[in-house]
Amino acid sequence: MERNHIIGILLIIAVLFLWNQYFFQPEMQEQLRKKQNQDSLSQLQSPKPAAEPAMHTSPVSDTNTANPLNDSLVQIPIKEVVLENELIKVKFSSKGARITEATIKNHYKIHIAKDSSEQKLPLTLLEDLKNEYDLRFKTEAGDVATKNLNFEINQVSSNEIRFTTQLNTGGNIIINYRLLPSDYQLDYSIRTENVKLKEDLIIHWENYLDKLERNTDYEKYASTVYFKEKEENPDYCSCRNDDKIETNDKRVQWVSHSNQFFNSSLISENGFSKGRYETVLLDPKSEDLKKLITDVSIPASELEQKELKLKWYIGPNEFKRLKAFNVELEDIISYGWSIFGSINRYAIRPLFVFLSNFIGNKGFIILLMTLVVKLLVFPLAYKMLHSQAKMTALKPEIEKVRNKHKDDMQKQQMETMKMYNEFGVNPLGGCFPLLLQMPIWIALYRFFPATIEFRQASFLWAADLTSFDEFIHLSFNLPLFGNTLSLFAFLWMISTLIFTYYSAQSMDFSANPAMKYMQYLMPVIFWFMFNKTAAGLTCYMFFSNLLNIGQTILGRSLLFDTDKIRGELELNKTKPRKKGGFRERLETMMKEQQRQALEREKKTKK
Repeated sequence: MERNHIIGILLIIAVLFLWNQYFFQPEMQEQLRKKQNQDSLSQLQSPKPAAEPAMHTSPVSDTNTANPLNDSLVQIPIKEVVLENELIKVKFSSKGARITEATIKNHYKIHIAKDSSEQKLPLTLLEDLKNEYDLRFKTEAGDVATKNLNFEINQVSSNEIRFTTQLNTGGNIIINYRLLPSDYQLDYSIRTENVKLKEDLIIHWENYLDKLERNTDYEKYASTVYFKEKEENPDYCSCRNDDKIETNDKRVQWVSHSNQFFNSSLISENGFSKGRYETVLLDPKSEDLKKLITDVSIPASELEQKELKLKWYIGPNEFKRLKAFNVELEDIISYGWSIFGSINRYAIRPLFVFLSNFIGNKGFIILLMTLVVKLLVFPLAYKMLHSQAKMTALKPEIEKVRNKHKDDMQKQQMETMKMYNEFGVNPLGGCFPLLLQMPIWIALYRFFPATIEFRQASFLWAADLTSFDEFIHLSFNLPLFGNTLSLFAFLWMISTLIFTYYSAQSMDFSANPAMKYMQYLMPVIFWFMFNKTAAGLTCYMFFSNLLNIGQTILGRSLLFDTDKIRGELELNKTKPRKKGGFRERLETMMKEQQRQALEREKKTKK
């Protein structure tokens, strides 16, 4: 094998590695978690309180009495109260005046039993008993932490509650929650009376994310802390590693603890003065997905004798709802950054929304999206087919050159390239249109597993288009492949091999024979990568290949006439040669190969 062939193969391997590292989530690294803690399952399946707003009294828990300000003046039994609308039910506790559970209606968590059967469970956020939400501030009399305070509850209305507590020093803390109708928003306000703050108030928030999706490996790499500084783009902690970020220079408009498809976000009208954000990876065997920690500060001057106005959003990552806040909260949806994110947000998603107005089945929408994208990129496809038609028309001449110099590969390549130059044919012309379509394919890779409308949407044998389609469950585990077989991914591989076969009929591999075999190996390699990719993507890719095959077969027979193409090539042969571009590089390459061939001949004669 020549040195250039070896270099080419090494470059291909490097490209595959980078592709897998940066564009494909490592969903094949671990098996899908089949078992969850049975006590947690029993708790999720236990009966829920009545739908109407109600208060529930429970025994008083132990309180921290090390500092008298850490207890309210009067000991009050711990109570729970519920605010509810048709979309969400939020449970609050009088201990700390905080949210202890939010049940998202019309959405479900899937639990996979030992026998691989599925159970639909209520989907709850902020429910973990290990969670903390605490307002911390210093006064002249000592430190205050609201997690240790007992509050009285006043039901202001059916959708609004007020928590009030009196400190031993005589000051009051008043916290209000108001659930908006037909929404996942809560107006949230904090006010102090006769409390002198020595330093900024700190909101400390620890949140253990629950595993909500079938593919928990994929979910893990799409969940983290997001935040946005004013006049800056949203930022986030690493999704793949433990990470910690601090912001001190600019006001922070919001902070969000986000799963793959659901989030809990705290939004400030005036902005938080500074913040600290942290993501902690947990043991894969843990029943929790990740631990997220946030500390944000509010200047004391904005709280004393004033009402601090905030907002909670606790619900699904629905693009339209998040965008309505007009603070770029929709960027927590992991559509990608740079050109890929822009393609998803401003091209692919509007197309999806438009088609959704007429079609309910998400699989048929994917099929139509494939057709529309194919129509949009058809000018590129036409150039590719035209280039292939030229190569087909020139193939008899190429065969003559091969037969004439069948014992001299170097001479064969030189004469072939000379012929390309004479007839004005670019042998790579069929590749460039494919490369120009790559941003669309990469964007779609991020689109399907990030779009909540595809979550738990079934199509044919796929139960969830945002996760892999488990057509066959294997009794063994293959490295990089897993223990399941995705049928859409398998069909994509087979159709890619078929498409490659048809495309290769017009291609010349004399310059690099190794590519003839590598083009068939690459789909098999990518099959391993796609086996645990979102079924929506592999479904799209399979449909796209079917259209490519049909386009190639029909295009060659209906769009191009071989005799006419041959006439064009003969006409090109008579035209004066333009310098620059591919032809100049080809000519330079030919001269260099001729020089090397002459040097070899001289050495042989000596």
